[in-house]
Amino acid sequence: MADYNPVLSAPEGANKKKRIVGRGSSSGRGTTAGRGNKGQQSRSGGKVYVGFEGGQMPLYRRLAQKGFSNYPYKKEYVVLNVSDLEAKFADGETVDRVSLNAKGLLKTDAANIKVLGDGEITKKLTVAVDKVSKSAKEKIEKAGGTVTVKAPLEPKAKKAKK
Repeated sequence: MADYNPVLSAPEGANKKKRIVGRGSSSGRGTTAGRGNKGQQSRSGGKVYVGFEGGQMPLYRRLAQKGFSNYPYKKEYVVLNVSDLEAKFADGETVDRVSLNAKGLLKTDAANIKVLGDGEITKKLTVAVDKVSKSAKEKIEKAGGTVTVKAPLEPKAKKAKK
């Protein structure tokens, strides 16, 4: 080995020595190899899942399920600010799903789009998105642009439990 380079070596305590078990009683990890004497976890393949309570009815099943979850029906929106439109779009351009995707402001096609009024806008833009806040609409129209709100995409409802 030529020169020792501390920059390329792992920090102290990062690499631990592998624990070798079942190599005689004098090794300190002989006979039962650190697994105790009897029971499920001393056997090979003996595993207990998270929340297992030894056969007793687990807590998560003892508690009653109350209430309603709107999760399968919730609508998610990609939020854009007026300042984002000001930075990415030129005067007279149309802001819609296709143009937002082309400019890299939209990660997925499945999401709904909402424009919020944070920032200032000076460019005349035609905005066609799923939702627009009141302040954003005022700012866009004040700059000479137009706003059209389309019907948002419906989420794919997950099958309800019977």
